[in-house]
Amino acid sequence: MVALAGCATDGGETSGATAERGLASYYHDRYQGRQTASGEPYDAQALTAAHRNLPFDTRVRVTNLDNERQVTVRINDRGPFTEGRVIDLSRRAAERLDMLDDGTAPVRVTPLP
Repeated sequence: MVALAGCATDGGETSGATAERGLASYYHDRYQGRQTASGEPYDAQALTAAHRNLPFDTRVRVTNLDNERQVTVRINDRGPFTEGRVIDLSRRAAERLDMLDDGTAPVRVTPLP
């Protein structure tokens, strides 16, 4: 798992929030059912994600900057641990952002109140 090296931030879309920009990736199917850092099992069909330092149960809006598709996910794991990536999404969240074919996408991650 990798640090959030090289990610930029900008003003958030919600009051008091800071949006983060970088690359998103998504969990491989082989992680289905494995325990996440929060203790719950990974569910590819849930709208969840891993973030390096946001508190568990934080909800964030993830916007694919290539196509402006958005999804709201709940943080329940730690990561990503690949350099330059800011969030690892569940498969379902990645589908909603239309990023399955490429595997990664440039995103904006905005914590929600």
